[in-house]
Amino acid sequence: MLISLALIFLVGLFMADIFNALKLPKIIGMLLTGIVTGPFVLDLLDPSVLEISSELRRIALIIILIKAGLSLNLSDLKKVGRPALMMSFVPACLEITGYVIFAPLLLGLTRTESAVMGAVLSAVSPAVVVPRMVSLIEEKTGTKKGIPQMILAGASCDDIFVIVLFSAFVTMEQGGTINISDFLDIPVSMITGVVLGITAGIILSIIFKVKTASVIKTVIMLSVAFMLITAEDALKKYIAVSGLIAVVAMACTVKIKGHSVELSEKFGKLWIPSEIMLFVLVGATVDIRYTMTAGINAVIMIFIALLFRTVGVLLCTVRTKLNTKERLFCVIAYLPKATVQAAIGSVPLSLGLPCGKIVLSVAVLAIIITAPLGGVGIDMTKGRFLEKEQIQK
Repeated sequence: MLISLALIFLVGLFMADIFNALKLPKIIGMLLTGIVTGPFVLDLLDPSVLEISSELRRIALIIILIKAGLSLNLSDLKKVGRPALMMSFVPACLEITGYVIFAPLLLGLTRTESAVMGAVLSAVSPAVVVPRMVSLIEEKTGTKKGIPQMILAGASCDDIFVIVLFSAFVTMEQGGTINISDFLDIPVSMITGVVLGITAGIILSIIFKVKTASVIKTVIMLSVAFMLITAEDALKKYIAVSGLIAVVAMACTVKIKGHSVELSEKFGKLWIPSEIMLFVLVGATVDIRYTMTAGINAVIMIFIALLFRTVGVLLCTVRTKLNTKERLFCVIAYLPKATVQAAIGSVPLSLGLPCGKIVLSVAVLAIIITAPLGGVGIDMTKGRFLEKEQIQK
């Protein structure tokens, strides 16, 4: 296991630096590291690391969500309340619609199978989007109109919405019935997540009033975040709770109480190794064999669905103060797929659904195409499409 972890960090860091020198997103180098060292190419990673891969990826995601919450300015977010709310479900709904319409024609799937595929593919990747939006907030780029705050909030809620739809469509494909309560879980999980997170944040703020070293505060906050994520699974029999939103709400509350500066710095440093771990392990889930069987129709399907997603993002920005370039930036920022697709892309196959293999193939292909596309797009356009606030001295 130790050799595998050394490979992940050293090779991942080396490849990230190479791509950074080429003016390309570091994420591409990390993903390629995972693909090449993973079980489907050179098979250099210890099985014990791969067995806990999902948990390691979750830890990395928790760290960046805490960093996001500590960076999020709630007063700025209020300025873009309606678009942020719409971004959490409208683009995903339209993208799923694209799959339902065109996947039967291009991939030979039934409407229900197409809905399952659409639910897997329609989630934006917080692992790609969130750290970039946090950087923009810290750089005061696009913040005057609340653009990174809007995208950050929308991306955080988008995944919850999509995963609930995925569960519903899988139930339909298995011949089960769907209850209205399944869809009510979406707003319920968001509200309970916010309440739980605020409560945790208030308790932490009381604890932090004691003169505690910033390192100790970081460890405590990270531990509480782990508990919030665990609470999602523990409470799901009784009430729907979003652990991810709870983590962000906790961090926002701690910031409001005045503990953000030192903690944000510590979590920023923690994110450096976490980012490498996250994307290398996401790459390790990519099975090139399935990708090769997807064919050109799968590529066409992905881009058609992205067009539907583009329409959804543009609808969300109607009647806002955003200009054409800023709206186009929002479209680009909502392209990347990675985290959710890596997490649930293989579920239909593991459940024995007839569409399982093609769903996984298209999910893998979508990661390879859209994660670099979105990452490169954000990095290349942020300076040209967004306005940088002048910091008053």
